[in-house]
Amino acid sequence: MARSLLFVGVTGVRIKIICVGKIKEKYIQAGIAEYVKRLGSYGSVEIVEVKDEPFKEPLSLKEQDQVMEKEAQRIAKEIPSRAHVIVLDRKGRSTSSLQWANYLQQRMTSGDSQFIYVIGGSLGLHQSVKQEAHWLLSFSELTFPHQLMRLILLEQLYRTATILNGEKYHK
Repeated sequence: MARSLLFVGVTGVRIKIICVGKIKEKYIQAGIAEYVKRLGSYGSVEIVEVKDEPFKEPLSLKEQDQVMEKEAQRIAKEIPSRAHVIVLDRKGRSTSSLQWANYLQQRMTSGDSQFIYVIGGSLGLHQSVKQEAHWLLSFSELTFPHQLMRLILLEQLYRTATILNGEKYHK
């Protein structure tokens, strides 16, 4: 069976996940490793961790904005100019897994070859990052820890690959 267009090494399409901060929890690291391993049969996914800006609470709104702006500057350095940028944001637009797979397939058919996913830090993302996005993607109206979102995103990337390949993982 032909492999999906989604991952590196197949047709030059690249996936890069830019995350603020490091994963400290072993159980999340194990889950991430499992999905990166599963995705290995489709190609590869690059995960880039940018340094989170240290802060002490409580923060004023201005101080929160300053923290997020510094993180946004680090994120911006990792985003190539011609990439299709998807920002994870709980206030973004939600979609089903099937609709998401179809959207990505349409983007690839239209010539997009580099997809960047951005996951913010504990305060979220600065407005400047959101403004650069082609899609603000919400997985839920619920708030999830940003570390856990990396695992959830990787699972959804794997699910998307199986959908596009007509495989049985997706139900």
